[in-house]
Amino acid sequence: MADFKALETFLWVVNLGSFRGAAQKLNTTQPAISQRIAQLEHEMGVRLLQRDRRIASPTPAGRQMLVYAEKLIGLRSEMMAAVGDRSAMRGVLRLGVAETIVHTLLTRLIKHVNISYPNLSLEIEVDITPNLNARLQAQEIDLAFVLGPLSTSNIRNRVLCDYPVGFLASPSLGLGNDLLSIHDLAKFPIITFSRKTRPYEIARSLFNRPDLPPIRLHASASLSTVMHMAIDGLGIALIPTAIIENELADGRLQLLNTNLQLQPLTFSASWLASPDTAAIELVAGIAAQLAQNSPLVDEPASPGH
Repeated sequence: MADFKALETFLWVVNLGSFRGAAQKLNTTQPAISQRIAQLEHEMGVRLLQRDRRIASPTPAGRQMLVYAEKLIGLRSEMMAAVGDRSAMRGVLRLGVAETIVHTLLTRLIKHVNISYPNLSLEIEVDITPNLNARLQAQEIDLAFVLGPLSTSNIRNRVLCDYPVGFLASPSLGLGNDLLSIHDLAKFPIITFSRKTRPYEIARSLFNRPDLPPIRLHASASLSTVMHMAIDGLGIALIPTAIIENELADGRLQLLNTNLQLQPLTFSASWLASPDTAAIELVAGIAAQLAQNSPLVDEPASPGH
C-alpha cells in the first residue's frame, strides 16, 4: 500500500514540476525521489507521471491520483493538528517578514511559538513585500507576513491587521500644532520606505501634482535609517504610526495633523496552497490573534508556571 512519504513526494513533483525541485523541497536526492515515484507506480500498476518533457506532469491516472493524494495528506495534517501533541511538532519553518511586522508583532510571535512548539525552529528573513512574494513563489520561504492579501491563485492568505499611515516629523521643524495641507508638506523632503513598497507609492501618488514642486523623496529599505533621518529633522517621514510608538511617547517625533485621507496598510499571512500546511497555518493563526489583540486559544504558560 502506498505510504505517506511516497504520496507526499508525488504531490511535490507535480506541484513543482520536477524531480529536482521535489528533492530540494524534501531535503533528499533526485535518485531517492525517482525511486519513490517508481515504487508508487509499481504499487498502483499505472504510470503516474510523464517523464519525456522538461516539466514533470501527471498522466490521466496521475491527475486522478492527485485528488486522492491531496485528500489523504490533508487529512493526515488535520489529524496531527487536532489529536497530536503540538509540542512534538518539529522542523524548520522559513518565515519572510516585512519590516513593519518586525517592529510590531514578531517578538511576541517568536515568544509564543517558542513556548507552544519548542521543537519548531524559525528561520527569519526580512525584506519588502514584492521580494517576499517572489521568494514564496520560488519555495524559498514557507510563510510570509506582507502587505496583502497576495492575489495569486496558488497562495492562501489570512489577514493580520490594518496599520494606519501618517506623516511624522521632528519637533524641531515646528509643524506639530498646525493643520497642514499637501502644499505645506511639499516644502519638505519626504522620507519613506524603498521603491516598490506601498508607502513609497503612496508618497509618489500624493505629491505627483502639477501644482506642487518636484517631490524630494528619500527612500530607504532600513526603518532605522528612515527614523533617524526624521528625528534629525531632515524631512517628514511617511510610515505606519504603530512602529514609532516609543519615539512619539518620548517626543522625538510628532504625528502631524493634515487634511489628507490616507488608506491604512493591510498586512496578511500568506503561504502556498498545499495539503500539508499544518505548522504554517498554526503559526499564521497565532500571528493573526496577536495582531488583533485577541485572546489566544491555549495561551501558553510561562516556563516554570
